[in-house]
Amino acid sequence: MNTPLPPAEELALIDRELAQLDARRLYLLGRRDWLLRVLLQSGGAPAPVRWGPAATVGPAGPAKEASAPSAQNVLLTLGAVLLAIAALAFTLVSWGSMGIGGRSAVLAAVTAAALGTPVLLLRRGLRSTAESVAAVGLLLTVLDAYALYAVGMPEANGTGYAAGAAAVLAAAWAGYGSGLRKLRIPLPAAVLAAQFALPLAALAVRPGPQALGWALLTTAALDAALALKVRAAAVPAAVTGAGALLIGVAQSWSAGSAAQALAPAALLLAGAALGVAAAWREPRASAAALTGALAAVAGLGGVARPGLDPAWTVLVHLLLALPLLAAVRASALPVAVRRGSARAGAAVASLAALSAGVAVAATLVARLRVLGEVWAATTPERDPYGSGAAAALTLLVVAGAAWWLARALSRPEPMVVAVASAWAGLFTAPVLLGFPVAAVFAVQLAVTGAAGALALRSRARGARTAAAVCGLTGAANVSLGALDGRAATFAVWGLLGAGCAAAAAYGAASRPIRSGAAVSAVGYATGVLVAAGAVSDLAVVWWALPVLAVPALAAALGPRLGGVRLPVEIAAAGAGAVAVGLSAGRAGTLALVLALAGVVCAGAAVRPERRVLGWAAGALFAAATWVRLAEAGVSAPEAYALPVTVPALVVGLLRRRRDPGASSWTAYGPGLAATLVPSLLAAWGDAGWLRPLLLGVAALVVTLLGARWRLQAPLLLGGAVLAAVAVHELAPYVVQVAGALPRWVPPALAGVLLLAVGATYERRLRDARRLRSAIGRLG
Repeated sequence: MNTPLPPAEELALIDRELAQLDARRLYLLGRRDWLLRVLLQSGGAPAPVRWGPAATVGPAGPAKEASAPSAQNVLLTLGAVLLAIAALAFTLVSWGSMGIGGRSAVLAAVTAAALGTPVLLLRRGLRSTAESVAAVGLLLTVLDAYALYAVGMPEANGTGYAAGAAAVLAAAWAGYGSGLRKLRIPLPAAVLAAQFALPLAALAVRPGPQALGWALLTTAALDAALALKVRAAAVPAAVTGAGALLIGVAQSWSAGSAAQALAPAALLLAGAALGVAAAWREPRASAAALTGALAAVAGLGGVARPGLDPAWTVLVHLLLALPLLAAVRASALPVAVRRGSARAGAAVASLAALSAGVAVAATLVARLRVLGEVWAATTPERDPYGSGAAAALTLLVVAGAAWWLARALSRPEPMVVAVASAWAGLFTAPVLLGFPVAAVFAVQLAVTGAAGALALRSRARGARTAAAVCGLTGAANVSLGALDGRAATFAVWGLLGAGCAAAAAYGAASRPIRSGAAVSAVGYATGVLVAAGAVSDLAVVWWALPVLAVPALAAALGPRLGGVRLPVEIAAAGAGAVAVGLSAGRAGTLALVLALAGVVCAGAAVRPERRVLGWAAGALFAAATWVRLAEAGVSAPEAYALPVTVPALVVGLLRRRRDPGASSWTAYGPGLAATLVPSLLAAWGDAGWLRPLLLGVAALVVTLLGARWRLQAPLLLGGAVLAAVAVHELAPYVVQVAGALPRWVPPALAGVLLLAVGATYERRLRDARRLRSAIGRLG
């Protein structure tokens, strides 16, 4: 080995480092011996340590899958289980072969040994072993109690004896665990055994759910008192308390009269007092206060339940829960009590609102039956004091409580609930109460208008959104209900349309709400005009003429519509489509409606910002012309199209000379489309060969001219028509070939095509971009 140091100096350096390593090793060995002595004196077991060269050089041997403490716990647990099984076998099988003295001696000796051995084990520091042996000893005490009953008191009441044995064992185990503080099993076992004492005693003295409930509640109270010092007792307290409350609720719901419900109510109120008391002492026990408050509501409401309809029972429970909501402002109460009580009140209010919402949903959905027979003038049934009134009142009470809660907490969520509940209650109240039809519509229109006004003026986003949704829902539902009568249809739709128009004109409202109101106004105007056509004696196809007044009015107003212009024009276009659909039953009327719609679009295209509508006007005029020609039985559209195409192309050529920057679509598009499109439609329905041939040649010429002069419109229009003609001519052969091929061939070809496209995807995208750029450079 070559180093930069001379050999003598390097040797001296190595000797010094080895001396330092030896000194460090001696220090670590001494420290290790001292730590081992300390661990042995404290009763802990030192973990196995690998040291020396074997610990750092080479592999340390196979990895251990379990640590020493884990293996120890497994062995101890297994030993305890085996001893317990042996004890049970001895008690159940070998007990009868021994005399009374032998039995007593064996049990006493084994139990004393099992309970005394942990003392010696703890002194030697073997805590885990002591735990296992102690568990066996506790089990033996249970067997002792059973043996005593089987031999000494076989005629005694088994349930009463079990209650006394549970109490004695709980006290004995508690004393044993108090004497051996290092053992963790005896005290929890004592608490567990104590849970059975009072319930078993109650069942022995007076069998029945009431006695059992009170026993469980008393046990829960004792556990709660113990939980103030021993936190582990909180779980048994919760379990036994929940059992008592469940018994009380079950008995309250099954009571046949108010007198029978008094005893369960007393149990529930006592449980409520216990829950509130626990939350009063423990800041983290808000769940106890919540459970207690719910128990109080259930107990008091259960007394009134037998004599009321279910819907009114819900309202009674809601009224009982309202004071709980006031706890949010009661600063004198502890935080846990205040929070738990308020949450309980909110939970009851939510359940009540959901229960009443079922009736509301049924009322709203029931109006769909009007669609089965429009303008049938049916009359709703009256139910002035039934469940409908209770549902409406419940929703109104929930709305008031939510509004107060929103003011108290300054949060938006309760206000949303308040708006929705108030609307649901007020909107459905006249239907649920069986009001006359006129009164129903009057109230529902007023409620819908109020919701719309709130959506327009409210500054809170949540309340504004909720009001808007409620207003739209109410408007749709009352509009549906108005179809039951002719007068109601015109009155309701007219008023709603006027209201929506006013809302759209309200500048202080948000744009989405104004746009929605404007679209709704257009929709109501269209509906009123269609209804007017239905009332008249005119045929359905003539209903389209008054409907065209809607897009005509929208086009006339134009810029005066302000920020809602685009939504209004889109909705007006939908009204125009409705008009075209209504007139489709007769070709002459359809041509007239298409022409009038073209006039409307042409009038709107006069404005510079709506010049694009000129294309729509041209398309509508052309469509009207061809519908009229089809009605006349024209079989050669070229005779009518070519006289239009030639002057149109001449006009386009002159415009291109005056304005070289004009688009080829503007100059030549209308003229070419006037002939190519009708001819293509005729060719697709023509079984001969002459028209497709001539059209294909013409399309080819147009395509070549567009490519020669680099004009976009002739190139694309001619190419598209040429491709369509080719597809038309090849379609029979393709169908014939497809019928001759096996069925697996088309999927296989499609798969190969996809693979090919995927393999050259990037190159094809580049070619597509080049093609797009080339077309974009055309005139």
